[in-house]
This record gives sequence, C-alpha cells and structure tokens, in this order.
Amino acid sequence: MTTLAPTTTNTPVPAPATRPTIWQQTLSAIRPAIVLTLLCTLGLGLAYPAAITGLAQFLFPSQANGSLVYHNGQPVASALIGQYWTQPQYLHGRPSATTPGPYNADNSGGSNLGPTSAALVQTVQQRVAALRQANPDVPPGTAIPADLVEASASGLDPDISVAAAYYQIPRLARVRGMTQAAVRAIIDQHITGRFLGIFGDPIVNVLDVNLALDRAQGH
Repeated sequence: MTTLAPTTTNTPVPAPATRPTIWQQTLSAIRPAIVLTLLCTLGLGLAYPAAITGLAQFLFPSQANGSLVYHNGQPVASALIGQYWTQPQYLHGRPSATTPGPYNADNSGGSNLGPTSAALVQTVQQRVAALRQANPDVPPGTAIPADLVEASASGLDPDISVAAAYYQIPRLARVRGMTQAAVRAIIDQHITGRFLGIFGDPIVNVLDVNLALDRAQGH
C-alpha cells in the first residue's frame, strides 16, 4: 500500500486584528456629530435665514422692516404698534394696561382682570368719566364704544372701531376748527374693512388718521 505524504501549503496565517485605541473610537464617534453640526449651522443657521430674509425684503419690504410709517421722510412709528395719544387735536386709541406706562412695547400685556373684578369695574367707570370730560360735545345719551374704555389684551392695539373714531369727531372738529363732515370724511378714507370681507369688524388705524388730519391742515 502506498501512503501519500500530507500536502503542505505556504498560505500565511492572518495576524490578529488590531483593536482601535480609545482615541480612535472617540474620534470615530465625534466626527459625524461635528460634521452634522456644521451642516446644520450652515444650512439652517445661515443659508435658510439669509434666503428667507432676502425673499421678505423683495416681496414684503415694508412688513419685513417693521411696517414703519414715515412723515416728512422720517420714520415716526410702526403701523402695528399703537401710540399713547393724549392731545385733544388727535384721535385717541384704546386704553393700555401695560406697565410702567401705557403702550410700553417692552412689556406688552393686559390687566388680566376678569369681568367680575371690582377693580376692573372701577377702572372702566373712571375711564368713562374721563372720556366724557374729554369729549363734552358728544350728545348726551350717545353710546360709548367699549374699546374706548376697555384695554386690549396686548396694550399695544394700533386700531380702534369705527364707532370709537366717530365718537371723537365733535372734539376733533372743535379743536382743529374743522367741520365735523370734513373730519368724518378723513376717518372714512382710513377705514379698513373686514378681512376677506367676512372676518372681524371694520377698524381705523389711529396713527393714519392723525397724520391725515395734520396733512389736511398743512402740518
């Protein structure tokens, strides 16, 4: 019987795999996080805001810059934030419950007093008395528009109801030496109708009317 000798090969035995060091393991875990952070920063922190800002400036330049109102070429206010008008020759806006003073844009808010609050009832009564004193030419028995004696939730409402604007016509006409018909015509030119014709009520922007009144008298 012939015995075959075992066949030998020169195939090398693979060396055992080198285990990554702790630093290599840490780096491999951190690298994706760093790359993702950079991509998000560039995309969401820079590119997206820049694109939206550019579109806003192109499509809605007035709104993008704060809806500023200009008078004689100078910005005087924002159409979105009310002002505290007190002089008798100007249309007055809603009462404001902001602190430390009315129409404080740094501290927007209401009084948070409920309809059963004795403090709210007293405040409204005081406002009614002050309103009647400031508008002595209004015929007795004329209904007082609620928005002339009740503050808005923001304290910064730039608009009032048409009824609230009409209520002040006798005072405006007397102080400015204009006819009531002329003052009403100016107010009527600045009435904004219901949104889409069905939502809300017609309103009057107080700043727009006051600037128009000044222009009518050459101011």
